[in-house]
Amino acid sequence: MAKYWASSGVDLHLELDPAPGRRRAVEDALRAAVRDGRLPPGTRLPSTRALAAGLGLARGTVSAAYDQLAEEGYLTTRPGSGTEVADALPPAPAPIGSPAAAGPPRPIGSPAAAGPQPVHDLRPGQPDVSAFPARAWVRATRHVLAAAPADVFGPCDPRGRIELRTALAGYLGRTRGVRTTPDRIVVTTGFVQSLNLLAEALGEGPFAMEDPGHDFYREVLRRAGRAIVPLAVDEQGARTGDLTSGVAAAVLTPAHQYPTGVPLAPARRRLLRAWGGPVIEDDYDGEFRYDRRPVGALQGMAPDQVVYCGTTSESLSPALRLGWMALPPALVGPVAEAKLHADAHTGVLGQLVLARLVDVHDYDRHVRAARLRYRRRRELLLARLGPGPAAPLPGARLPGVTAGLRALLLLPPSGPAESAVLAACERRGIALRGLSPLRQTPGPGGLLIGYAAPSERAFPAALDALADALTWATAERSAINAENPDNSGVPG
Repeated sequence: MAKYWASSGVDLHLELDPAPGRRRAVEDALRAAVRDGRLPPGTRLPSTRALAAGLGLARGTVSAAYDQLAEEGYLTTRPGSGTEVADALPPAPAPIGSPAAAGPPRPIGSPAAAGPQPVHDLRPGQPDVSAFPARAWVRATRHVLAAAPADVFGPCDPRGRIELRTALAGYLGRTRGVRTTPDRIVVTTGFVQSLNLLAEALGEGPFAMEDPGHDFYREVLRRAGRAIVPLAVDEQGARTGDLTSGVAAAVLTPAHQYPTGVPLAPARRRLLRAWGGPVIEDDYDGEFRYDRRPVGALQGMAPDQVVYCGTTSESLSPALRLGWMALPPALVGPVAEAKLHADAHTGVLGQLVLARLVDVHDYDRHVRAARLRYRRRRELLLARLGPGPAAPLPGARLPGVTAGLRALLLLPPSGPAESAVLAACERRGIALRGLSPLRQTPGPGGLLIGYAAPSERAFPAALDALADALTWATAERSAINAENPDNSGVPG
């Protein structure tokens, strides 16, 4: 019969199988609790006397079990500090006949490797989380907890706390040219939730989305029951003149089109006003323009037509789950109702801490520092991969304005193919994105290279690895063309 133990000092739940013997039963139960995460690293265990008394066993039996697990690396025992779960656990034994039992795992980058962590993380859309302003966040959290009124810990307006909505109205007005008021802002958990709420609140019909554009957001809207109409993009941004009356809304990235990097031309902005339908403006990285002042938000031109969406995902961290919408008056009620039934409201403490960061300008200081840091990285990327006699991929182009947290490298028509370059990157442990999945209609291949995620120290090595992958893919393609002269100039 299984035995259980708990004490008022250190609560613990163990199930002992008496079949293998008492000491072995204690070992197996503790080992299983550590392995499945019920006893995480650093957990302090009860004394051998207390555990033995609770289980009705001899103290020597429990002491022997502790000693065995310490030898195996599951526990650590320090004189005067008791026994704790080890910080680094020994590898779990692999089942006989499994690939792991046959030998060491394949190296990172191997096509057969199952989900390895990249050596060089150049995925787009990710900030340098090592530069998160932790001290400022802690200061703001302490202030909020000390000064917060009692109602902070009660139900929240589905639109969000008034403190954050007020801070955002001022900040967005002075930095992005957004024309709004606190009562027209709804706080969300990010752009994905904003899209879902708008899909529910807006009238029937398909959504127009840029082509190429963010494939994940297309899937979000499809899952919300919306059909997608491709809206072609050229060197002037989305072709807004192609919008028709049957479209329920147009989702655009006008300040810095994702992924081509071009801003929406003034004439295309005016065509949106003439179209007259709802516009969802994704200002995902509008604060990061490096060659001049950022382009003002589209919403400032038509606040009664454009829904302005922003988040902290690229400015601070995606882990915070904080986003916002500045809405036309007619949409505030329907969106707030949809938010109420989606999750009631966004987490309050994070809202108040962000409001404090904005109010005391710590948020501005962090964005300015990040802007300088990311500008230096972009310059390094252009110098390493841009056109010139030492370019690792001759004929490749880096279009778009100098902005954002990623660059688009368009591959030359003569190759190498996008798939070949991605394979070369994978073999070197480089994580980035190809352009093809972002297209709704076929077009030239390319790479989306994020330059924000690596730390300052790791970024140069990541660029070197990428340049090596491009050089290797170019040489391989040249060799194929030399062997098959009739196929040269045709990507494969």
